[in-house]
Amino acid sequence: MLRIDFVTLFPEMVLEAVDHSMLARAKESGAVQFGAVNPREFTHDKHRTVDDNPFGGGPGMLMKCEPVAAAIDSLFPDENTAVVMTDPTGTPFTQALAHELASRPRIIFVCGHYEGIDDRIRTLYATHTVSIGDFVLTGGELPALVMADAVTRLQPGVLGCSESLEVDSHADGLLSAPQFTRPEEFRGEAVPDVLRSGDHGAISDWRRRQSLRVTRAHRPDLFWSSELTARDVKLLGALDS
Repeated sequence: MLRIDFVTLFPEMVLEAVDHSMLARAKESGAVQFGAVNPREFTHDKHRTVDDNPFGGGPGMLMKCEPVAAAIDSLFPDENTAVVMTDPTGTPFTQALAHELASRPRIIFVCGHYEGIDDRIRTLYATHTVSIGDFVLTGGELPALVMADAVTRLQPGVLGCSESLEVDSHADGLLSAPQFTRPEEFRGEAVPDVLRSGDHGAISDWRRRQSLRVTRAHRPDLFWSSELTARDVKLLGALDS
């Protein structure tokens, strides 16, 4: 069983989110436990202050290290616990990193606000500093939930069909092929004949060929870093002919 905790000023935000869809199913099945702790509970002034001005000046406020550290300590992380913070300097979050985190028994997501968190929290606690993209969000809760979702769906038994993991985009380093369902024709667009043929070998080749095509067109960085097989090279030749 995996345990995921959030250190957040808005515990109700993350705990309400995990009560829906796949995260809720994972919780109900016992595959994953979720919890949240608020740094304000570890302050000692009447205003429950968790932020202060940054040394050296500058706009905005920073989250103070003492209440954040106390909140993390209250969860008793050990050497097997992943403590994850989001930061623009962090490693890009990928499916490979999701798999790495999914192998841990415990994950603590530390959610920043204001202009960020005193950097001593990163140096003293963080096992992973991660970025989910080159854009700015108000707080760390949404990135933490994105990562929690990606990690949770990798837990055994969480998905109704485990084969779904094998055909997901990024599962093998490439993007997925286009997919279709009923009706067979919609507004003049028909489902490709091969998908209705019943020829499983031809369908497999078509899907792999389309996966290679889509990845090369839309994510050439992924395409050129993937390890292509002899079959892939043959399928690409058919695609380019």
